[in-house]
Amino acid sequence: MTASPAYNRCMSSTRLLNFLRPLALLACGLPLAVLWWAGQHDQLGANPVERLISETGEWSLRLLLATLAVTPLRKMLGLPALARWRRFLGVWSLVYALLHFAAYAWLEMALDLGEILHDVMTRPVITVGLLALALMLPLGATSFNQAIRHLGAAKWQRLHRLVYLVAILSVLHFFLKKAGKNDFAEVSLYAALLLALLGWRVHDKWRKGDFKGFFSASTHSCGHHQQPRHPMGADIQPIVFHRKKP
Repeated sequence: MTASPAYNRCMSSTRLLNFLRPLALLACGLPLAVLWWAGQHDQLGANPVERLISETGEWSLRLLLATLAVTPLRKMLGLPALARWRRFLGVWSLVYALLHFAAYAWLEMALDLGEILHDVMTRPVITVGLLALALMLPLGATSFNQAIRHLGAAKWQRLHRLVYLVAILSVLHFFLKKAGKNDFAEVSLYAALLLALLGWRVHDKWRKGDFKGFFSASTHSCGHHQQPRHPMGADIQPIVFHRKKP
């Protein structure tokens, strides 16, 4: 029995994506390597601290938006193997966010806790950024398979919907940072991309009539019994064996 052309195309794209995945994983660390090289060769410019803070923050935001783009691209292009890219993109986004905060707290504020707390209380750009980072931490801490088994798929999915709030706060943080310089070109690009990604999800849920499911990953978690479903969508029916009478 010969496979259909669509199946062959799907398998070819899966093999290609699986081949490119480790390369993409390494590529996510390339900006960090460039910053390290520039620092070693005194190529960070007139204000090295500001360069480090800006670059790590912007790469965190870019990778976060790339993480959100995985699901729309996977569904629109019919590339199920692309789902395996989402985790490492999200983890790299968290790594850059942590480095972004470390550069601010260590290099700019000299780990002065009093000054950092004063900034958090008086500067909205710092408040919003720190809130976004705080919400990213539980997502990173539960980004492995054991966490999914421990929490259960429904709770894990609800927790990881915080990524939408993190993305909104991250764009707002970037906007507040650029507002002081009256530079909104790059902010507008990121905001438009985030709006498109969120808009696609709203449209997808509306098309499926699944807005209730967006906030509760399964009706069983709300106390209603639900038949288990097959991954392809068909209801699983129990198999009953009848013993033949003698």
